[in-house]
Amino acid sequence: MGEVPSPVGRNSRSGVVAFFKGQELYSLDSKGRVNIPAKMRRSLSPEAQDTFVVTRGVDRCIVAYPLDEWRKYEERFARLNQYDEQERFFLRMILAWSEEVQLDAQQRIMLPRRLLEFAGIESKVTIVGVVDHIEFWNPEEFERYLSGFAQSYEQVAAQVMRRS
Repeated sequence: MGEVPSPVGRNSRSGVVAFFKGQELYSLDSKGRVNIPAKMRRSLSPEAQDTFVVTRGVDRCIVAYPLDEWRKYEERFARLNQYDEQERFFLRMILAWSEEVQLDAQQRIMLPRRLLEFAGIESKVTIVGVVDHIEFWNPEEFERYLSGFAQSYEQVAAQVMRRS
């Protein structure tokens, strides 16, 4: 029996996107390398060329966008007004923290040291698939994030799904 094709989602802002989902706990090696879970690698398109752009998340995590998805964000970034103080600050922050990384032969990427320090990641990392990107969290920080949310999952789901 053949393998089931990778799921592909629709996103109103950018058309068809990779669709990452799931959560895994992995180890980080001493050089800052971590394996990308197989189920998430299967969602990579050939256009990504086994390359991710990693940057700081808006929460205390690292985000990794496949190269083809990142290019869509670059198009949006190019339309921002660099003479607007807030837009200029955003561009500087996200791009200053951004680096391209490539899957190696063992299906790992290297997370830059300064991003690991930002996210508080040491030896273990929680990897979460979130539609068009993958997030890397310190496991304890991720648990604090989930348990510290002001509303319950059920309340948030009812509000969010009512809007879609």
